[in-house]
Amino acid sequence: MFRKILIANRGEIALRIQRACHELGVQTVIVHSEADRDASYLQQADEALCIGPAASADSYLNTSAILAAARLTGAQAVHPGYGFLSENGGFAEAVEAAGMTFIGPAPSAIRMMGDKVKAKQAMQESGVPCVPGSDGVLPDDAQAILRQAGRIGFPLIIKAAGGGGGRGMRVVESESGLQAAVETTRAEARAAFGNPDLYMERFLQQPRHIEIQVLADHHGQAVWLGERDCSMQRRHQKVVEESPAPGVDRQAIEAIGERCASACRSIGYRGAGTFEFLYEDGEFYFIEMNTRLQVEHPVTELTTGIDIVQMQIRIAAGEPLPWRQDQIRRHGHAIECRINAENAASFLPSPGRITHWRPPGGPGLRVDSHAYAGYTVPPHYDSMIGKFIAFGDTREQALARMRVALREAVVQGIDTNIPLHRDLFSDPVFCLGGAGIHHLESWIASRHTAAA
Repeated sequence: MFRKILIANRGEIALRIQRACHELGVQTVIVHSEADRDASYLQQADEALCIGPAASADSYLNTSAILAAARLTGAQAVHPGYGFLSENGGFAEAVEAAGMTFIGPAPSAIRMMGDKVKAKQAMQESGVPCVPGSDGVLPDDAQAILRQAGRIGFPLIIKAAGGGGGRGMRVVESESGLQAAVETTRAEARAAFGNPDLYMERFLQQPRHIEIQVLADHHGQAVWLGERDCSMQRRHQKVVEESPAPGVDRQAIEAIGERCASACRSIGYRGAGTFEFLYEDGEFYFIEMNTRLQVEHPVTELTTGIDIVQMQIRIAAGEPLPWRQDQIRRHGHAIECRINAENAASFLPSPGRITHWRPPGGPGLRVDSHAYAGYTVPPHYDSMIGKFIAFGDTREQALARMRVALREAVVQGIDTNIPLHRDLFSDPVFCLGGAGIHHLESWIASRHTAAA
């Protein structure tokens, strides 16, 4: 086991990783920007170093500053959390070149899965079902693109090969809008990701977003830890996640889970990872793999009893997985709400000082947050300030506990999206379970129309 780990992240995930490290008896080094110098979790770190000003490019994305901090403090490994440099193959490579361990997959795996075209090809070779689409990267020739589109059928979606986070995508309804969509998306992809390559896929009409959590070690073993339903999304950003996915045939889940674990063994993957699928009419279609810890990992932890962050660290240290697939047990139901510092109606960010912070509590309720009364939410980063996770023996119990939590929670001084969550957990369609990825946006639009 490592003696000291540097945590190259901020906010609630930095605190989450720090707790896992301390439980393992591992010392922590947390790097931070000037904007986060008063964060309370820094007081719990064994060492904390400021690595630059507020701008991410000068701090949390500054590879040389992070590595300098690691060398200065004698850290043996670096945990990237999620976001920032967590899926940057160059950063992982630099960590290893500096003689430290990157807590995550090999740089080659990060690069393969970061390129959506290569990832899809690798999954097809491993027997994982994919959305019907183009044969690799789209060519420059307009007629060749048109022929591929004709084979796939409209509507279809143009995607950036190096994209992520819901960016670099455009739906095309008919042939007349195809070329303009390709040109616009290519320009966006070049500007946002430094990679103009595109591909296209059939656009599914009413799918759900279901993902499979996997763990794989250095010894050729891989297991899957169940699925999560992440269909409640706004602008491709997840708002609510739950496990298990309501209303999906268990045999179908087990079959796709086994394929994901098999794919990990096939490509030599190691660490934690998530296979993301669109699910429609009883079929799963692979869309991408996230080669990092997911924001929504707590719902899987609560339904399996497995600490995924600790397992990342143990795997990186060379330990084998402690169980076979048939030893993985799941129980109950868990639901997570992402709590953002934003206006619940306009969705505009709401940075500023939290004057009152009263998180919820009670049976079956977990709160992952670095916020507190007096904390100033900086305007420079993602607006998420925490997560409420409710667990119950049944989905109905988990829903009931989350309703109580949302009613109890008090955050003053800034706006949050807690009122949105309160209303959503009264929506009959959501409460029934099984709504598709477009439901939340339609529900929000209908509320705005009614208000007008």
